[in-house]
Amino acid sequence: MAAQAGKQINVSHEERWVSAGVGALLALYGLKRMRLGSILIGAGGVMLLQRALTGHCDLYEMFGVNTAGPSDAAQPQEYFDRGIHVKESFTIDRPAEELYNFWHKFENLPRFMKHLKSVTTLDDKRSHWVAQGPAGMNVEWYAEIINDEPNRLIAWKSLAGADVDNAGSVRFLPAESGSGTEVSVTLDYIPPAGRAGAWIAKLFGHDADQMIREDLRSFKALMERGEVAKAAG
Repeated sequence: MAAQAGKQINVSHEERWVSAGVGALLALYGLKRMRLGSILIGAGGVMLLQRALTGHCDLYEMFGVNTAGPSDAAQPQEYFDRGIHVKESFTIDRPAEELYNFWHKFENLPRFMKHLKSVTTLDDKRSHWVAQGPAGMNVEWYAEIINDEPNRLIAWKSLAGADVDNAGSVRFLPAESGSGTEVSVTLDYIPPAGRAGAWIAKLFGHDADQMIREDLRSFKALMERGEVAKAAG
């Protein structure tokens, strides 16, 4: 989420996500009932959505309040204390080298990861990611490759200032059956408002376990058949 031009971000990540969830519910309530009182409630919801989208609160600015805090990257202990851990594996009938090369070009990821809108490679280690967040808002972060073993492993971690702190890895290992490659994806992320943020994410249909499972299913279909699998019901 980017701040409006000329306005400083003064609302914390946790507050922005809570504002997004509450704002969306209030806005929908106002739209459904269309009475004066409901419209006023809906207008309040829109204001909360704006607050979440821009990260700026005029009232905070008036009183010199800033809850955004420092924009340092999350530390390993924070992932342990507050993070959500997800791991999924699929066997894909393609060589590890081909799968590694495809994944390593991060611009390919939105082709099978439906929550990603774009990934832009900046250099041999850094990239910029844009994902679809709750209530149609974008969440953005810069990431850096922290481990790279050709044809075996790619690991990355978000940098300071990320809308959602996250770290992930993908391994490409020979399948036990002797045919194909076992692809294992691990994702750790710190949801806004700690673990309560996972509830907010699920409220908008972004269940991390199911999301990664569907993404890997789509990756398998794309690499084996050249087409993305439809999400399961």
